Amino acid sequence: MNETTQLPCFRETFHRRERRAVPLVRQFVREAIVDWACDVRADDVLLCVSELVTNAVLHGVPPGRGFRVHLHWERAGGVLRVEVHDSGDGEVRPRDSWAAPDEEGGRGLLLVAALADKWGVGERDPGKVVWCEFGAGHTSG
Repeated sequence: MNETTQLPCFRETFHRRERRAVPLVRQFVREAIVDWACDVRADDVLLCVSELVTNAVLHGVPPGRGFRVHLHWERAGGVLRVEVHDSGDGEVRPRDSWAAPDEEGGRGLLLVAALADKWGVGERDPGKVVWCEFGAGHTSG
């Protein structure tokens, strides 16, 4: 029997607590999706990445610190997982309802919950990991 083992793909990046990190992480994820020929809802993935990183920058990362983004693609299972690791405290939970139209924020985790196939929060010492997953395939190319 001649089976090929496909190892999961992994990438990691570190950024300081700066707003300019949001487009940089989006580009990092976009490049991985292309490099891995990952057939995924890229627009949904990138919007969720923007929301998770923005939350980390605004709420999760203490001043003077940074955060990590881990990107996993499990080829065999067809799952793309995005993790944002920060060192801040506090709970992460979506609001019970949408923000009022004139509110600037408050929609991010509701969007993640609506667009991702799965999402959640894990513990880290110090801090937390906020993650989301998307069903994916592999395109020939």
